[in-house]
Amino acid sequence: MPVDASSLSGEGQTICVTGAGGFIASWMVKLLLDKGYTVRGTARNPADPKNSHLRELEGAQERLTLCKADLLDYESLKEAIQGCDGVFHTASPVTDDPEQMVEPAVNGTKNVIIAASETKVRRVVFTSSIGAVYMDPNNSPDTVIDESCWSDLEFCKNTKNWYCYGKAVAEQAAWDMAEEKGVDLVVVNPVLVLGPDVALAHILVFETPSASGRYLCSESVLHRGEVVEILAKFFPEYPIPTKCSDEKNPRKQPYKFSNQKLKDLGLEFTSVKQCLYETVKSLQEKGHLPIPKQAEESVKIQ
Repeated sequence: MPVDASSLSGEGQTICVTGAGGFIASWMVKLLLDKGYTVRGTARNPADPKNSHLRELEGAQERLTLCKADLLDYESLKEAIQGCDGVFHTASPVTDDPEQMVEPAVNGTKNVIIAASETKVRRVVFTSSIGAVYMDPNNSPDTVIDESCWSDLEFCKNTKNWYCYGKAVAEQAAWDMAEEKGVDLVVVNPVLVLGPDVALAHILVFETPSASGRYLCSESVLHRGEVVEILAKFFPEYPIPTKCSDEKNPRKQPYKFSNQKLKDLGLEFTSVKQCLYETVKSLQEKGHLPIPKQAEESVKIQ
């Protein structure tokens, strides 16, 4: 099991979570409320129905405020962050359009760091991405990707991978601005996210005084073919393909990622098999995925 989210009390502390309606941020809001924190979540439109699930969380009525703020509107960000002990900056555009990805990500991140400095926030935890870490053509399959690795910006530009480029330059801008303004910054670099582990990692690095630098958040590395094989095994009642259409050549050896820094802080990762199983069950329970008429059978996760 991962770190117990209730092991420390956040009573009396306030955290600002940017982009509160997103997947990672929603988990953060839930877990922070569970721990007794007061939460201010930013959203461009707090009244948007896509944020309604946040108001239904336990403790939300008493300790959650959704603030209208935009990453590129500095004053709105500063108002949301004012009086907070910490900021979890998760809001970011996700697109391969360079104009929509790069400048908003960089300038929005700078605004958050500057606002945190002016309002005397204790620590900022920034959600970066593995995309800022591993995009380097010089890496071999034997290379162990860790927190010292950075994506090659020229390679990202030449391959038009604007998401990874934007994530890398936004994170570098965060480090540069934090150093300039004297802000205590810690960064989490997650991979594809399922379940609460990434949110737990953010809370863990916020609450651990000695935490510093970057933290890769990756439980394992899988080929997408392995993902569909796992899903087909757990849910044979669905017509899940057991092979990807592009698997004409042998699979390449995957990169090796080190998650030792987070493990050293005490995070125990949920297995990818359990994450996939629980994700499908959640989609079923919430009505997003039809449940076949066949009788359900318990599945043992190994």
